[in-house]
Amino acid sequence: MEQSNTPVATATGNTVRTVVDVAHSQHPSHEPKTTGVLVLITAKPGVTRGQVMKIIPAEIRATVRLYMDGMIRQWYSRGDGKGVVFILNCKDAAEAHALIDGLPLSAENVMDHESIPIGPLMPLGALLGGAPQQKQATNDANISRR
Repeated sequence: MEQSNTPVATATGNTVRTVVDVAHSQHPSHEPKTTGVLVLITAKPGVTRGQVMKIIPAEIRATVRLYMDGMIRQWYSRGDGKGVVFILNCKDAAEAHALIDGLPLSAENVMDHESIPIGPLMPLGALLGGAPQQKQATNDANISRR
């Protein structure tokens, strides 16, 4: 997919840097922080609904335990009906992978999953004037004291 470097015009006609430019100009110390992992879970090709349904009671109990332990932050059914989506409280994709591999459907080798680390949308930092996190935290603390 080709990225556009077309500037965005403001109401006054001035041009501002594109989000792409902002993202490319970030200092390496502003690498996106992983705050969770998005996991897409689907049945493997050829797996029948009956195979899944035999395991689902154990799967539900295991996922509720993970939720109660604070490991599953959010969970959803996929809109296409082909599985589920979890947002996990994991530090990286490897931790999420290990967690999902411990679930009954994965242990029975009937599910595939993809793990995607997620975090803050770093280009939004441009709205804060590029303030480093420590400086911004100090500013926020000063505002809250007023």
